[in-house]
Amino acid sequence: MSNTGPVPENESAAAAAGTEKVPVREVAAAEMPATKGARFSEMQSAARFPIKLPISVKSKSGEQRQAETQNISANGVLFQVVDAEMPVGSTVDFTISLPAEIVGAEADVRLDCKGRVVRNFEESGRHGVGVVIDEYRFDRH
Repeated sequence: MSNTGPVPENESAAAAAGTEKVPVREVAAAEMPATKGARFSEMQSAARFPIKLPISVKSKSGEQRQAETQNISANGVLFQVVDAEMPVGSTVDFTISLPAEIVGAEADVRLDCKGRVVRNFEESGRHGVGVVIDEYRFDRH
């Protein structure tokens, strides 16, 4: 899959090619909200898209757990996972699989992400987890 568009000023050619980690947004200390609730509010203000995609979540022990996204926004993702401890404030590594037929590629595209848990709840025996994405990298096969 090729990237034929111009590379934004804040993104290197390597990042555009999917070979380097890209910070989603670097926030200066002065911009950080005073409370966790303010950050959660900011995350919730972005438009959400109810997209269900397969996601692989790495647990603290390094074990991979399969889950499914419930919605995705410019700031983060909400997914449900069975039997996983992900307290608010913890970091999480996860990979979202973007189906080839949706992205117009020959193979699925993986979006490797690092983020922080900002919401955690239980519903129908599954744990709902809201994560703000701190950095991501496209992995094209």
